Amino acid sequence: MRRFTGDRLLVATHNRGKLEEMTHLLEPYGVACVGAAEMNLPEPEETGTTFVENARIKAHAAAKATGMPALSDDSGIEIDALDKAPGVYTADWAETGSGRDFVMAMEKSHKMLLETGAAEPWTARFCCTLVLAWPDGEDVVFPGVMEGRVVWPMRGSQGHGYDPIFQPKGYEITFGEMDRWEKNQISHRADAFRKFVAGCFDPK
Repeated sequence: MRRFTGDRLLVATHNRGKLEEMTHLLEPYGVACVGAAEMNLPEPEETGTTFVENARIKAHAAAKATGMPALSDDSGIEIDALDKAPGVYTADWAETGSGRDFVMAMEKSHKMLLETGAAEPWTARFCCTLVLAWPDGEDVVFPGVMEGRVVWPMRGSQGHGYDPIFQPKGYEITFGEMDRWEKNQISHRADAFRKFVAGCFDPK
């Protein structure tokens, strides 16, 4: 697998929370992260139907535009009783036309679960796919997952997205109630990141 040998990595996201997570996780490896917004990059249209397709779109667009290696992720929640929806459309469910409203998206998810008549526990998982792309077109893919269940009502104000309704397996609290750095150790993104580090960096 191709190793990362530079000291500066473009994180192909406009999400400040994701950029902060990646910056924190890569700090021990002496890698400085720069976000897509800082580079004035447009957000490419995510036309894929899988997490890996969308992650590749973002990583390759950023690498091609800047000549830098670019790391992107595509992530979302799969709810089994909803046939694994919203999945790659997790963020789309929160779109209002003038921004994203994740409270609305969580309420929509709960309403649809009630309409299915599915009994609790409502098993679900957060999925993350990281793609590291180089300007020459090569890339490597690292999938991550965190199993758990959807709970209601919403609990906690930490994190972002659907965190207040997701209770990770083995825990009695939701991601929304969990300290963000504790979450960063166990999350779907952490799972993918461990694989990314093992594949692309020398051990620390």
